Amino acid sequence: MPEQLTEHVRTLADGAAIPILGLGVWQVANGRETENAVRWALELGYRHIDTAQAYGNEESVGKALRDSGVPREEVFITTKFFPRHRDPVAAAEDSLRRLGIEQIDLYIIHWPEGGPTWAWSGMEQAREQGRVRSIGISNFSTKELDEVLGAATTKPVVNQVQFSPFEYRRALLESCEQHGVVLEAYSPLGTGRHLDDRTIVEIAERHGRTPAQILIRWAIQRGTVVIPKSTHRERIEENARVFDFELSAEDMSELDRLDRTGGTAAAREGKWWS
Repeated sequence: MPEQLTEHVRTLADGAAIPILGLGVWQVANGRETENAVRWALELGYRHIDTAQAYGNEESVGKALRDSGVPREEVFITTKFFPRHRDPVAAAEDSLRRLGIEQIDLYIIHWPEGGPTWAWSGMEQAREQGRVRSIGISNFSTKELDEVLGAATTKPVVNQVQFSPFEYRRALLESCEQHGVVLEAYSPLGTGRHLDDRTIVEIAERHGRTPAQILIRWAIQRGTVVIPKSTHRERIEENARVFDFELSAEDMSELDRLDRTGGTAAAREGKWWS
């Protein structure tokens, strides 16, 4: 069983503490598959679950949380505003109902469809009304982050983006750090694509670790919050065993050289929204 994961947290700009490691449930079916993954994660010490309105599995996240017996106040729940809806406050109320909780710990604009700023006032309103504790963004470039910051009364505390040694968005990470915004890494394993890379495998063998652990540890040492996804108990447990070793400076440099983005300030190489 992993060491107590609650010891490993980041303090957000608004004072909230977010566990550095979380479980993501993107592309996990509502029902038993999500319920099992979340239940196993909570049993194994995870205290951070990341879902979204667009994933369609908030109900199962909430059910697994209730069935786990873990006190609600011990678990950090993130969900994301689906920007094809028009009202972040109403959407947050729907998420609360589906999750069966009284407050969302972190509420994120899932992507900047329709422009980066139009939904932000609604996000702030959801926070002011107590429906959510913290607010943030996802898939926002440096330029889009700057636009939100220019319009915001309450600034976003996180920017959740695709981030791994192969998508090492240096300029975006530096911009987030400059503004006190925590970068959250989704798809740190490349949805499995990165696990067979020769460099990753060789570094894993040197450390007696798995490729997944190397990828997650790299993201942690780059100062991010990391939310790998798995629906297999043994891999959920494996992914949590990343706090009892450290990659060397040489390892980190070797991994950094895998970047295919040119150290971009962009959040995505391609967009699925207009």
